[in-house]
Amino acid sequence: MTGASQNGHAADDLDVIKAEIEATREQLGRTVDELSARLDVPARARERAFRTRDTVVETYRESPPAVIGAAVALVGLVVGVMILRRKRATSKRGMGRKR
Repeated sequence: MTGASQNGHAADDLDVIKAEIEATREQLGRTVDELSARLDVPARARERAFRTRDTVVETYRESPPAVIGAAVALVGLVVGVMILRRKRATSKRGMGRKR
């Protein structure tokens, strides 16, 4: 009877070990998938762009004047920065010639 109980116990241990190996494989697979998703920069950029677009559309539906005002302010800011950079570049070129 001792031999039979030892064989049954060994089989149970083997089943437990197999189950642990399978669980570890599944966890490792999920980890690899998650790391792959994190390292896929183009996909993350597309996802962020879609989320931003959805947020803008949602905000526009709730308050169109606010979105239009923000867009106009953003365009004004970009134009202002471009003009400022152009003036600085022109003045630096002019200073170099005087020397």
